Amino acid sequence: MQIADFLVEIWMNRYEDECQYNLAETCVQSLTVAQLLDLAGQRDAVLAELAATPLTYGPIRGSDRLRGLIAGLYDTHSPEDVMVTHGTIGANMLVYKALVEPGDHVVSVVPTYQQHTSIPASLGADVDLLALDEAQGWRLDLDRLRELAHPGTKLIALANPNNPTGALLSRADLEQVVAIADAAGAWLLADEVYRGIDQAGTGSTTSAADLYPKAISTGGMSKPYSLAGLRLGWITGPAELIEAVSVHRDYDTISVSRVDDLLASVALAAKDVVLARSRDITQRNLAILDGWVASRPDVMYVRPAGGTTALLRYSPPLGSYDFCTRLLEDTGVMFTPGAAFGIEGTVRIGFADDTDNLKVGLDLVGEFLDSLEH
Repeated sequence: MQIADFLVEIWMNRYEDECQYNLAETCVQSLTVAQLLDLAGQRDAVLAELAATPLTYGPIRGSDRLRGLIAGLYDTHSPEDVMVTHGTIGANMLVYKALVEPGDHVVSVVPTYQQHTSIPASLGADVDLLALDEAQGWRLDLDRLRELAHPGTKLIALANPNNPTGALLSRADLEQVVAIADAAGAWLLADEVYRGIDQAGTGSTTSAADLYPKAISTGGMSKPYSLAGLRLGWITGPAELIEAVSVHRDYDTISVSRVDDLLASVALAAKDVVLARSRDITQRNLAILDGWVASRPDVMYVRPAGGTTALLRYSPPLGSYDFCTRLLEDTGVMFTPGAAFGIEGTVRIGFADDTDNLKVGLDLVGEFLDSLEH
């Protein structure tokens, strides 16, 4: 299988361990194990369970406890509708391998995580890209989606909240997407890895998997739950999809770690407290970013409605790889080039990590921009 270079991951692998101020990080500030146990209020009980955990293979689809807690994130799904995976990245890969064949038609909403364009293309699918409208606040053009998703379309893929823009589909718009998928007879893959940290309302996006029998939700412990080190994700969908995924999963996963399964269960059992922390960080940090952008005549953006990322459009006439490389060399601040998402003249910022680093990093970016004006 031939596949395109994964541009974002190549950039992150090259620089994230070398930078001083990582404003490319997309997870809410990571928890330590001790912090997780303190938030859960079960330190002694969990440590005792961890000490007694045999380090052998775990349940193939994930423990009953964990799948039950994941099912609880949805309104219409049971544990039998859940498959535990190695991260959301593993979940997405498994869905594509299970569903997409050569000659299939896939519609992918962009910009997005590159999995949702490169994987179906590598499997021989005909992939149509539907670009969000930046001038309209990264709005999804539903009329254009209706044109692209013709009868026989195999799958529509989107990320909600969106990575990298932070755009968020309202329930009304999501229901229209569902109607379009239904009319085409298509599966709907919703990458919901950032679900749970919206800027308004309850903080939790309506899941596509609760609106349509052929909708699939993928998610994980990395972004809102601050536990990327667990490398644990999931697929939630109808029984036929879970069975199809199981065939492929047997070849590349076997089971996730029992330790990861246990700690993910602890976090999801305490999700209200964990997500309250994450919402506090994302809302506080976005207010800082918002004020900084407002103070800069050479930077503009569409304020994200959810997630941990935003696209900043800058005015200096530099390509985004050049901009990010020079910024990193001069200041130690790391952004992700917008060209990695096919949008030149922009950079992706992750604003949900350490607040002090964000403040210092933005000040340094301001100095760097000022230096380009002279």
